[in-house]
Amino acid sequence: MKAHDLDSRFDDGDDIIDELDLTQARRPLRKQKRVNVDFPTWMIDSLDREAARLGVTRQSIIKIWLAERLEQHGSHSH
Repeated sequence: MKAHDLDSRFDDGDDIIDELDLTQARRPLRKQKRVNVDFPTWMIDSLDREAARLGVTRQSIIKIWLAERLEQHGSHSH
């Protein structure tokens, strides 16, 4: 399939996932690195309440809030 045909199908809202080879797909600059952080109990409780309210995990709310703060201060780089 030619690129413009794929673009047209995508623009028309067609499902094109079967046309893609995702075996080598990577998320540039999104490599994960595990860190451990200790939080006070009150903070964990607050995080869990907010995560439950939003329907996301504790880890997700932490990532979202940190990303927002870093973007706010221009501290992230690609």
